[in-house]
Amino acid sequence: MLLLFSFTASATLANNRIPLPDTLTIEASAAPIVVDMRPYAATLEDVNGTLNISQVVHQSFSQNKDLFHANPRNNKRQNNCWLKFTIHNPGNNMAYWLLFAGWHDFMYWYVQSPTDTPKLMMQTGLMLDRGGVERWNHYAFVAEVPPHATRTCYLHIVNKSFNESPLVATLYNTNAFVKFQNTEEEGYRKDSVVILVLLGMLLVFFSISLINYIQLPDRSYLYFALYILGLMLFFALRLESKPYQLSFFHRWPMLKYYWNIPALLFCFYLMYLLFGSTFLNLKSRYPFMERVFTWVAAAVGGLIIICIYCIAEEQYHLPTIIYGYVYFGTLLPLLIMFIALARRSQHHPLVRFFLLGSICLYLACLGSFLLHVRPLGLIGALEELSAPTFLMIGGILLQAMFVLAGLSYRNKLVHVERTRTQEMLIKQLNKNKELQRKLNEQLEELVKEQTTEILRKKQELEEQRKIQLETEYVKKLTEIELKAIRAQINPHFIFNCLNSIQLFVMQRDFEYAQKYLSDFSYLIRKTLDFSRRNFISLADEITYLNTYLGLERMRFENRMEYEVIVDPGIATAELEIPAMLLQPYVENAVKHGMTNPKQSTGKLSVRFKQIASDMLECIVEDNGIGISRSRALRTLPQHHQSSGMEISQNRADLLNKMYNTEIQIEIIDKYLRNDEDSGTLVIILIPQL
Repeated sequence: MLLLFSFTASATLANNRIPLPDTLTIEASAAPIVVDMRPYAATLEDVNGTLNISQVVHQSFSQNKDLFHANPRNNKRQNNCWLKFTIHNPGNNMAYWLLFAGWHDFMYWYVQSPTDTPKLMMQTGLMLDRGGVERWNHYAFVAEVPPHATRTCYLHIVNKSFNESPLVATLYNTNAFVKFQNTEEEGYRKDSVVILVLLGMLLVFFSISLINYIQLPDRSYLYFALYILGLMLFFALRLESKPYQLSFFHRWPMLKYYWNIPALLFCFYLMYLLFGSTFLNLKSRYPFMERVFTWVAAAVGGLIIICIYCIAEEQYHLPTIIYGYVYFGTLLPLLIMFIALARRSQHHPLVRFFLLGSICLYLACLGSFLLHVRPLGLIGALEELSAPTFLMIGGILLQAMFVLAGLSYRNKLVHVERTRTQEMLIKQLNKNKELQRKLNEQLEELVKEQTTEILRKKQELEEQRKIQLETEYVKKLTEIELKAIRAQINPHFIFNCLNSIQLFVMQRDFEYAQKYLSDFSYLIRKTLDFSRRNFISLADEITYLNTYLGLERMRFENRMEYEVIVDPGIATAELEIPAMLLQPYVENAVKHGMTNPKQSTGKLSVRFKQIASDMLECIVEDNGIGISRSRALRTLPQHHQSSGMEISQNRADLLNKMYNTEIQIEIIDKYLRNDEDSGTLVIILIPQL
């Protein structure tokens, strides 16, 4: 304890022996034009940041040479200090001097005459100055000393960032300061030219990505455009750190702090992970890596919000610490990811472009960090992770070029795949046309065979002239006629379907073309199948009508709505009805239901209801122009009836004769019942055998 007391006392006495700086006595015409003010600077550290100028003038100042430094330095804390200068002018002329202490976050300049209180003459700072563009002279504080007078000046410096810019104290006359300004400006001009050239190149990359995204809406282009946009804002804000520059954002000085560390997290992690996941199509190729990318991107998004909150709370060192952990924590995982992607690059050519660009950026950022370790130390280098060096700029440009080359190659692959798909659809369309031709030939041959059979049977019955054979002949004749009627397909419907398929192919809507083609093939097969049967189940009829109405709705481009409603009590799989009895009425409802100019959307309803234990009621209703209006618009005779509806009526008559049934068909024009209503109502009653 005694030794400790002796050491403390000796250190205290040694500190007390440091004399306070003397008054600087200098004339305006004196030979020295540049004066180092550190020997004349009295210092006071305000650790709590609670002192104001009225309190400072009564405080005891000392001399602390360690406060000054000619290079950037990490203080490991915020710096709040006061500098006191006393200048005496023994000459007969007014002395005009400029004091330069460096560029800091907040700077306040006070001047005090011997008989007055200190006055705030000027305030500036990288976080404070919001006015004007020419910022250089704002950091040179004017010290005017009248003849044979003494002035005491106070400079209050506040640096809230742990990494502090050089803190010096130099007094210049006007000519010397202009020379100093020109020398420094020449050095900064090179950096600004590099940044402006880089901004121009990034603008070109951004324009290319945006144009390609408009032409081909691919999220890869969108993510890369956002990545380039974030870098453009980051480097544009770097001009703000050069006080003499014409900064793009000089009216918002704090923006460069809000978009410093968050910019690196946003560009190099968040956007790059989202871009890589989409560009490499990890979801289908490497699902595990895609999940890792998604989780990391979500975590980085949360860190960006935390960093912005810390900056808003003036905790500027916390985002740097967070980014340091992220940077060093991802070095090894990134290296592992590069190795994993390199092993798959032979099977996936796009991996090569992504891998080469990522490695260039990875090595450039690592080299940029290592360049700062030697002059600043490890802690100081962490604070300068966001400082753009020439090595980092080169890595960004190489990475962007590799990515753009990969996107171009990806466009080529997409174009080749689309061309191949289009050729396959064209071949399929040709096969369908050939199928249609064969189908028409089969139908013609079927009709010819049936006609020959009818003539033969008729001749045989005429020769035999017997009642039993005549009855059998009539029954057979009726059945053959029924099959011939069922075998008829509306050629206009087939032509419209093929035209719709051709239109979808020409519009490159391959998904709709494939869907339309599949449903049309199903409809043709079912038509041929049903033509061989007299009765089918109600479930098959409903499926057939749904397929047909779906094709019609696609052909009318969703300007048609339909619904098929079945009474829940009906056993559709067990109940049988005549094959294709309803289709002509549904087709007629579609034809006239879509041509009503008063209705923007055609609506069709098909309802099945069991009105009795042995009677099924089928209702086909549309909101078209109706029967009477349709006849008024046509040039056909008033007594003309749709061929499809006439065929169905003939079938019903034949079925009534063959099976002694009472199928009833009633067609109602809704306009005749109500002038404000329009459309047609078809009611079909089918008794159960």
